[in-house]
Amino acid sequence: DEVAPVSGKSHNGFGSWGATLVDSLDTLWIMGLHKEFAVAVGEIGKIDFTTTPLAELNVFETTVRYLGGLLSAFDVSGHRHKVLLRKAVELGDMLYVAFDTPNRMPVTRWDWMNGALGGSQEAARFSLLAEVGSLTLEFTRLSQLTGDHKYYDAVARITDVFERQQNLTKIPGLFATFIDTKNADFTRDTTFTLGGMSDSLYEYFPKQHLMLGGANQQYRDLYQTALTSAKQHLFFRPLNHNNQDLLIPGSLTRHSSARQTFTPQGEHLSCFAGGMVALAAKAFNQTHDLRPPAL
Repeated sequence: DEVAPVSGKSHNGFGSWGATLVDSLDTLWIMGLHKEFAVAVGEIGKIDFTTTPLAELNVFETTVRYLGGLLSAFDVSGHRHKVLLRKAVELGDMLYVAFDTPNRMPVTRWDWMNGALGGSQEAARFSLLAEVGSLTLEFTRLSQLTGDHKYYDAVARITDVFERQQNLTKIPGLFATFIDTKNADFTRDTTFTLGGMSDSLYEYFPKQHLMLGGANQQYRDLYQTALTSAKQHLFFRPLNHNNQDLLIPGSLTRHSSARQTFTPQGEHLSCFAGGMVALAAKAFNQTHDLRPPAL
């Protein structure tokens, strides 16, 4: 799954299905390495997504690395390699069982064998925001390519909860790092960031809007509401050489209605924010977000 470049050793922490192989497929094609791509695709059919030596699967990591890897490679290569979609369906059907809980919230750290055998399962009291909210693109695309709506339905239920509770959080408009999926309560936690453990939730909002062709305003509204709040509470302008006009997202903890702590620290996992804002500015014709703020 992962390669240690110095020692040449490997580590299998993502199901032992070859995450590096699968997640690199679209990059191989985009770079014009079509011979290498063909060799890699030839190995895809050998992966058995119905079992893994791991007792617990990270549903988010499996979705973005494997399901996303297969579907993006299938798309960029012009839908010529049917094995990619076939294995994506195999994996999607496995992951779909993780949503078989009383309230249809996913089990993010999933005892897959218990689920496969029909055992009872429920979502966790504490789940990471990104791991719950960053499943939409892959499951939606799988529904679009197969015509089976069950995958989209699984993630749309989560989005509906985000929509209902977005303005009920400790910082209205933003979602805290931890959410209660067992009780479908996304409002209790007090730490907010665009960085690690939250990041891709916000990134997926405008991308999902584009993937759905703007068919509804749900994801656009989620993004715009979040960005408005992030501008007020998270973005800061650091001191820098030549006093360049830079904005970086930090993090904030709300202790009470009267007391909060802001941490002006940029993370590597928040570096996507500029690209997200630019993409959404183009998608939603918000040209003011492509210009630096007036000083």
